[in-house]
Amino acid sequence: MNFYAYRLMIRRNEDNYIMKYRQLFHQYIVDMYVKTEMERLLFLRLNQTKHRSEEYVHLRDAVANEGNTTNIGKKIILPYSYIGSPRHMQEYAQDAMAYVRHYGRPVLFIIFTCNPAWDEIQQLLLPGQTQVDRHDITVRAFRQKLKSLMDFILKY
Repeated sequence: MNFYAYRLMIRRNEDNYIMKYRQLFHQYIVDMYVKTEMERLLFLRLNQTKHRSEEYVHLRDAVANEGNTTNIGKKIILPYSYIGSPRHMQEYAQDAMAYVRHYGRPVLFIIFTCNPAWDEIQQLLLPGQTQVDRHDITVRAFRQKLKSLMDFILKY
């Protein structure tokens, strides 16, 4: 993952040609993401015994959900640390309920959207590029603005 992050960095004194090729750049990013996710899933599949998940989860889930223990097969259990897994989402929901229990119901509903005309985005685009061609710049600018908004909210 660090190799791909290095490849996507913008460097003023180096020419990174992959960033100039629009759809090819998008395909490269998607391929990198899929390759990285496949490696993470393979690691989790091969290290299920370290998580000790096969000892308790299969039987308990089969009996609780289906009641039929004859169809128990080999399942791969994704830990809560795997982003997007059911356990990860359940932990987010439990954290949200804990916040509500501790702080009370929310009083604000804030929507924060990205503006492609932000100066931070426009300044980093190469000549002839639009924000659609460089999703990486748009995401970085959005995350920086979101972080500053969260810092402002938490400060006051």
